[in-house]
Amino acid sequence: MNSLLFALGFLTSIPVRTPAPQPGELGRAGVWFPIVGLFIGAILAGAQYALNQVFSPLLSAALVVALWALLTGGLHLDGLADCGDGLLAAVSRERRLEIMHDPRLGTFGGATLILHLLLKTFAIATLPVPSIIAFLLAPSIARWAILIIAVQPSARPGGMGEAFKQGLKRTVYIGAAVVPIVLIVLGGWRAIVAVGLVHLVAWGIIRLTRSRLGGVTGDVFGLTVEVSELIVLLVFAAALY
Repeated sequence: MNSLLFALGFLTSIPVRTPAPQPGELGRAGVWFPIVGLFIGAILAGAQYALNQVFSPLLSAALVVALWALLTGGLHLDGLADCGDGLLAAVSRERRLEIMHDPRLGTFGGATLILHLLLKTFAIATLPVPSIIAFLLAPSIARWAILIIAVQPSARPGGMGEAFKQGLKRTVYIGAAVVPIVLIVLGGWRAIVAVGLVHLVAWGIIRLTRSRLGGVTGDVFGLTVEVSELIVLLVFAAALY
């Protein structure tokens, strides 16, 4: 249960008490990441249904996105913005890492964040009500994608990525895969397409960050989560029959 609490504390803004982490503890907690995503998605699906009974689809979607950010403490959005500043700047690798470590928001990061939130809001506004599978799959597969990114070389020696990798064993991946597989079965062809695209984009992020940063960072985890969630929402919002 400590691993579950570590996963909740790492991925959400829910205050949880955990003992002092042991080496590799966060990596071992990875087995719970998709389940934490499932928990987040269930709250969001319920919020979408309730808010649409009161407000217009667009306003409801904006409130759902706000709740989404609140549940995660804006952690992943911060990583997305930092990556926007660092990866898009035409500077050296060392300077990119400095920019991403800087807490100030730059032009590229601000534009990336605004565009992302707009796309997420309009995608949710387009979803049918209720959209249970879309909301369950988006945060779950996004947190599974963290486990794919985490095994890559770290751009900052001694950073969070290296500590995270210590506990990542085959059993973690096997256990973490259960929730995404079940949701793929329940979600039909849209879920299959969405999961395939998430893996493709994760591969693209790996290639991009290894070439521009020399590896991954904690901010890249946030970028991966946010982009993966958006992909799922766009696939389920697409007018394809």
